[in-house]
Amino acid sequence: MQHLFAPWRFDYVSRADTTSDCIFCAAAAGEEGYLSLVREDPVFALLNLYPYTSGHTMVAPVAHVSDLTQVDDVTLAAMMRLASRVMTALRSVYDPHAFNVGMNLGETAGAGIPEHLHLHIVPRWRGDTNFMTVTGDVRVIPEDLHATRAKLRAALAGGPHA
Repeated sequence: MQHLFAPWRFDYVSRADTTSDCIFCAAAAGEEGYLSLVREDPVFALLNLYPYTSGHTMVAPVAHVSDLTQVDDVTLAAMMRLASRVMTALRSVYDPHAFNVGMNLGETAGAGIPEHLHLHIVPRWRGDTNFMTVTGDVRVIPEDLHATRAKLRAALAGGPHA
């Protein structure tokens, strides 16, 4: 039997059945435990609680909408501007070789939380898919999520061109 320790997940899993609230709405409201990075109305950014790699960030509208067609042009533009800022911060903190940026719209398309639209920004490095993923079906995240959050918040604090 293999054991993978992920102590940052306990807070989330211990509350998973006690609330039906949208985690994106809670994060946008500034509730603790959701790893929010920055809010720039009408959008905000937060770290993914189940990251693919270190720095896996999501950008979402503050409004509780589930589909891209429900978002106005101002919000769409704000999402792209914040995504660009997040990528700049990720480059300054982690120096990734590339990024995956995209949305899963609807449960069938792979959305883990289909009721609130969000854009994934996943930093990538050459070789980040290693033997652990291939043979053990396990992802290794080399940094505690709270340390990642602190670094990215500092990088984003400098403003739009940080």
